[in-house]
Amino acid sequence: MSSPPAYPGIRISGCWALGAEGSSNAESLDRLLPPVGARRSPRKRTTSQCKSEPPLLRTSKRTIYTAGRPPWYNEHGTQSKEAFAIGLGGGSASGKTTVARMIIEALDVPWVVLLSMDSFYKVLTTQQQEQAAHNNFNFDHPDAFDFDLIVSTLKKLKQGKSVKVPVYDFTTHSRKKDWKTLYGANVIIFEGIMAFADKTLLELLDMKIFVDTDSDIRLVRRLRRDISERGRDIEGVIKQYNKFVKPAFDQYIQPTMRVADIVVPWGSGNTVAIDLIVQHMHSQLEERELSVRAALASAHQCHPLPRTLSVLKSTPQVRGMHTIIRDKETSRDEFIFYSKRLMRLLIEHALSFLPFQDCVVQTPQGQDYAGKCYAGKQITGVSILRAGETMEPALRAVCKDVRIGTILIQTNQHTGEPELHYLRLPKDISDDHVILMDCTVSTGAAAMMAVRVLLDHDVPEDKIFLLSLLMAEMGVHSVAYAFPRVRIITTAVDKRVNDLFRIIPGIGNFGDRYFGTDAAPDGSDEEEAAPS
Repeated sequence: MSSPPAYPGIRISGCWALGAEGSSNAESLDRLLPPVGARRSPRKRTTSQCKSEPPLLRTSKRTIYTAGRPPWYNEHGTQSKEAFAIGLGGGSASGKTTVARMIIEALDVPWVVLLSMDSFYKVLTTQQQEQAAHNNFNFDHPDAFDFDLIVSTLKKLKQGKSVKVPVYDFTTHSRKKDWKTLYGANVIIFEGIMAFADKTLLELLDMKIFVDTDSDIRLVRRLRRDISERGRDIEGVIKQYNKFVKPAFDQYIQPTMRVADIVVPWGSGNTVAIDLIVQHMHSQLEERELSVRAALASAHQCHPLPRTLSVLKSTPQVRGMHTIIRDKETSRDEFIFYSKRLMRLLIEHALSFLPFQDCVVQTPQGQDYAGKCYAGKQITGVSILRAGETMEPALRAVCKDVRIGTILIQTNQHTGEPELHYLRLPKDISDDHVILMDCTVSTGAAAMMAVRVLLDHDVPEDKIFLLSLLMAEMGVHSVAYAFPRVRIITTAVDKRVNDLFRIIPGIGNFGDRYFGTDAAPDGSDEEEAAPS
């Protein structure tokens, strides 16, 4: 029998799968390695992704992904598969966070969420605060963590929802006032010392990895971290380690190694183990890839237009403005002028669908007037970049102090699918009526993605109004079928979409004509060849 290859040790499902002193276990590796001689299908990438340059564009105020998130839902608008959740357990200062960041870097995909268990320490009582100040509170016991909040947060992330996560201050042993928002997880990496200590939490994890690091190394790392980053003194750190940390590891943490799918000895230094984990993750992500636009092109096209659609009355004035902006010979100045006029009419028309209630006011003559007033909390506008932002001035002109959010959706040139690159939404948007703006909608792919984003942020479906200057019947059907309670409002609906997903007779690429930029090579109606 030939000796196994001398790779660094990787224990899988409680046994040594590869190691200089162990025997190979082919069955345990089936999930991680392709069969011998099998050719692995090439991984799909967006054109902007590469190894040398991370898929990010950082500015002074924000980070924008240059590689987008592909559809996480099907043509029905529902999530077909939950996000893939990896649990990383191990002792304090074992290198869990470092391993997590190495996995994220090696995956080379956007929209990976790192969720730390350290954010979920319970709020301490006054007595517990006093104990913590003297290093007499056990932060390494399961009771120190808010497992109910952890489970509910992880469930929502797996379902594609936006979540708010507490921010813990290790200096004051308390939660900060402002919580952070996480959204857009194709992959969730959850790390913490008690990551495998709760049965309900374990059921949410698709892969469980235990980082096994020597206790002396962990102690040295903890001393360095707690003194430099958390303002502790060396005496207090050692006292806490001997009194709480080491006993908790022996009693609660080390026994959870047996439930791990993969044990990584030596932490972040074990690059072979990390490479194998990443290979398995790529295969899982490929299984989750969806083709939405192709399904939209063939579905629901023979049905009558939905009742949720409202088309601005085609008066001679409206038809005249359409004639001007559809004319290829129209100058840019005239195109902008008449587009703005149509946008104003469209938004005024859309506001009539908001809820109103009876109210009585007193006129300057001292008389009562029985009128109407808006029955909602607030109106928020969300534009689908680039063309959608041209509708923002018209919305601001008729809605005082309206809040504005933005969503950037572009098409992957290889797959033809829409991808979410960036979003900025106002706080507490779930309480508002949301006016979603895009100038043209052809297949409905980008509009569906934008609606899905709003639903993931808990905006009720019947509070979403999709506004567009021009729509194709295909786009109307696609959005209405997936989201039957979304109100669709436009100034015109054209019958056809050609093989290039251009609206026929159409208006051309609205963004290029409005901003004076060059048209896309294929003449697509949508921004960056992104069919809405």
